[in-house]
Amino acid sequence: MGIVRIDDALRLARESDLDLVEVAPMARPPVAKLMDYGKFKYESAQKDRNSRRNQSNTVIKEMKLRPKIDSHDYETKKGHVVRFLKAGDKVKITIMFRGREQSRPELGFNLLKRLADDVEEFGFVESNPKQDGRNMLMVLGPHKKKSEAKADVDADRDRRAAERTESAEAERVELAERREKVAAAPAKKKKKGPADNMDPDIDL
Repeated sequence: MGIVRIDDALRLARESDLDLVEVAPMARPPVAKLMDYGKFKYESAQKDRNSRRNQSNTVIKEMKLRPKIDSHDYETKKGHVVRFLKAGDKVKITIMFRGREQSRPELGFNLLKRLADDVEEFGFVESNPKQDGRNMLMVLGPHKKKSEAKADVDADRDRRAAERTESAEAERVELAERREKVAAAPAKKKKKGPADNMDPDIDL
């Protein structure tokens, strides 16, 4: 509308059944808009709610290993690391040295390298192995962001729910067809045998 007097702007707002909202009070002259302020506040609240819902907080999980871990424990802990990475979380791997194990840091380094290679499909080395006192640390980061991982999990859950619904519907249809076949089949007459015509009181 260009530069107008405040009285004229208020009159335009009343005629349009809208609100006169000042959007840039520090400008010279100040800038105002004609809008439905209630609708504007509602849409702004909706946007804020959606942005908070999609916001993902970075979570760092921790997994502790020993340099001489056996193969079964290693596979179990590796499974946990894969699960964390697939969920979009970072994982801090800690190798704990005890006693004379501290003189063999290559054992921890080799174990961390092996783990990083085993889970490279789901994550990458964000922080290379480094010695920290009696421990050796490494941080793995996920390939997918938290929001992407959550979307994948939700999609997989919806897919499995749809498959269950489809399977239940197929079973229901099959059961209904069986009932219809049984109901449509002619009833079989029972053949009378000799014993059916005998008087039970007659002693043979």
